[in-house]
Amino acid sequence: MSESSILTEVQAEKDNLITLRRYFHQYPEASLKEVATSQVIIEKLAALNIPTERIGATGVLGVIKGAAAGKTLFLRADIDALEIPDQTGTSYRSKHPGLSHACGHDGHIAALLTAAKILQQHRSEFNGTIKLAFQPAEEIGAGAKQFVKAGVLADVDQVFGLHLDSSIPVGKLVATVGATNASCDIFTIELVGATSHVGLPQKGRDALVCGAQLVTELQTIVAREIDPLDPVVIGIGEFHAGTRYNIVANQAKIKGTLRTFDPSTRAFALKRIKEIGQQVAAAHRIEFQLTNYDAAAPVINELHASQLAQRSAAKLVGAANVVTNYRKSMMADDFADFLAVAPGIYGRVGTRNAHDPATQHEHHHEAFNIAEDALVLAAAYHVQVALDYFKS
Repeated sequence: MSESSILTEVQAEKDNLITLRRYFHQYPEASLKEVATSQVIIEKLAALNIPTERIGATGVLGVIKGAAAGKTLFLRADIDALEIPDQTGTSYRSKHPGLSHACGHDGHIAALLTAAKILQQHRSEFNGTIKLAFQPAEEIGAGAKQFVKAGVLADVDQVFGLHLDSSIPVGKLVATVGATNASCDIFTIELVGATSHVGLPQKGRDALVCGAQLVTELQTIVAREIDPLDPVVIGIGEFHAGTRYNIVANQAKIKGTLRTFDPSTRAFALKRIKEIGQQVAAAHRIEFQLTNYDAAAPVINELHASQLAQRSAAKLVGAANVVTNYRKSMMADDFADFLAVAPGIYGRVGTRNAHDPATQHEHHHEAFNIAEDALVLAAAYHVQVALDYFKS
């Protein structure tokens, strides 16, 4: 199967590919609630005579067997949406209020389903097994762990995944060696004080004031305790405190994230978050509790898998359109859990059209959308990497 025929076959599926993507865009489901999404995926794979099994409540694993035994390749698409309203203004905008595919996972599903169709049709041309992972809960770092725990990667020799990317022009594919996405820790700080009337502040212990100071103090970890050349983010996304304007707040809850690339820096920053929190709380006579969820390790692309993906991408778009040194991202992805088990690479597919402002929004934006021509390359990237892998 030549590179030109791969693109030709995927191009022939373009209308169906776009229809699939728009369907999933209209019916987004939040992390660990992808019940209808996973059912449609199972039905689509069944129509291709691809056997499936459930992983957890909403994950789906499909299996394509080649002509004979051989290596096992794992292809992944994440399937969850975000709790954010759809303001794309399109005819296929979300029908589920407050939920949208504002990160491109609808396109990931459609691309892998299309790749599955083509690979199933050509299964006599390779020796080995392809595992198709439709993974829930990427946005909360919970889905990849389900696949690992289920043992479906025990016999996997290499993993491949991709992400649509609105910062990259349509027609470009990314395959970068080494670190590409940061780790992600999601921490929650709970503060407990004592209520009083705001006119008698000395009678209470103000958790809100304590929390406000703590939010500020945590920023000094990055600003004053870590090498400026070592990329680290400590971001606070939620701060809830108090019950009424004239009552000293007796509780506060702070939720944030730590993102790094270096394991030792990660451990140090987590240690300092706890120490500074305890010290600030003690100064305000406030009770302090910290909980942390390890959502994802850094995504580190393996050398040989990356080089294979670079060659595969070049066959599709030409070497000049393959980005091999894409900048690191502080955004995290639990694809890292797969890379901890087997070597592999997480690639990117450009979806930005310079002439279409609708495709230029950042991920997790209410109006996020993609140039749908990129879906053809996303599906073809899966197919090309898979076939090249078995040839290698």
